[in-house]
Amino acid sequence: MSQHTLPPLPYAYDALEPWIDEQTMRLHHDKHHQVYLDNFVKAVTGTPFENLTATETLRRLAEVPENIRTVVRNHGGGHVNHSLFWEIMAPNAGGTPEGAVAERLAGTFGSFESFKETFTKAAVGQFGSGWAWLVVGPGGSLAVTATPNQDTPLSAGQTPILGLDVWEHAYYLKYQNRRAEYVANWWNVVNWRKVGELYQAAI
Repeated sequence: MSQHTLPPLPYAYDALEPWIDEQTMRLHHDKHHQVYLDNFVKAVTGTPFENLTATETLRRLAEVPENIRTVVRNHGGGHVNHSLFWEIMAPNAGGTPEGAVAERLAGTFGSFESFKETFTKAAVGQFGSGWAWLVVGPGGSLAVTATPNQDTPLSAGQTPILGLDVWEHAYYLKYQNRRAEYVANWWNVVNWRKVGELYQAAI
């Protein structure tokens, strides 16, 4: 089960201050993410999915036995979603993307600013808990989507390359009910270099 481990944060807990606070990062990574991982591992242990990565399992969600499918969807989704989330943020980040992903964003949405508006609308408008995504589809196409709870675009045949957690546990300590403020500030920590790498890998 060595592939099922909690990935360490690629930066210090306080590295995303002032946009995301240290206490939230500690709770979010060490507690929330760990629980998703533990419950996912418990569900797949002793099944043919035990030796697959969580990403592969989520891509094949329809094949997962019905008696564990909901747990795998919720907790496996929580694990892969958060694993991506930590990666696509960084200290001293933000700004605008460069290279192929920047060109494709401009080509798809008209401009980077237009993409940001579309993504922000998806994040702020997601009812209840969930995620906003930038996903790669067939032929390298880009789209903005949103999913409820811990559902992942992987299960819909898409590859997420940017995701924003809008569960309250992601922002409540600092922002209380001000989700729009959290979303607006989150752009300051987006690691566009990593997003660009994920885009290249996806195509």
